[in-house]
Amino acid sequence: MSLSPPTLASLDYVPFLDPQGQLSPQFDGQVGVYAIFDANQVLQYVGYSRDVSLSLKQHLVRHPQSCYWLKVQTIERPSRTILEGIQASWITENGTTPPGNGPAAAQWNQPIDAKAHMTPEEQNAYAESDDLGKIKILKQVARRVEAEILAALATRGVTMPVRFDPKAKEEGLLNVK
Repeated sequence: MSLSPPTLASLDYVPFLDPQGQLSPQFDGQVGVYAIFDANQVLQYVGYSRDVSLSLKQHLVRHPQSCYWLKVQTIERPSRTILEGIQASWITENGTTPPGNGPAAAQWNQPIDAKAHMTPEEQNAYAESDDLGKIKILKQVARRVEAEILAALATRGVTMPVRFDPKAKEEGLLNVK
């Protein structure tokens, strides 16, 4: 990589999904900075990762309707300083903070909290349950939310397998494994 990172504008758009509904394997295990754009090529999020593909999969699961285009800059050796510098310069270049780097950052970066999707009946049952009962209810809610997410991904044209961490479901969290 040269001394100065490429500008966001200088990089080509890459489709988020290939024609088969899969993430491209070109970023598997790659360290880099990535920008995610919606269908209208409006910047939604700028992040960095030690495994760009895994991070892209997480974001797609959390925001399938916001993930249509990418711009990626990989680097040879992991350096948080370099990655954060590129991230900051791309956000500055954009002129406004993308939604995923502002107030919605937790929704882009944290596991999906199924508890936020509990029905009033589930909330009441949860409140009245012992620890084992609470785990059972959280797993049921997580499975229901998981089914909704998988349906949204199918509608978006995603065909790659998506598996959530089964241990996290006990806490009512959905995190791609």
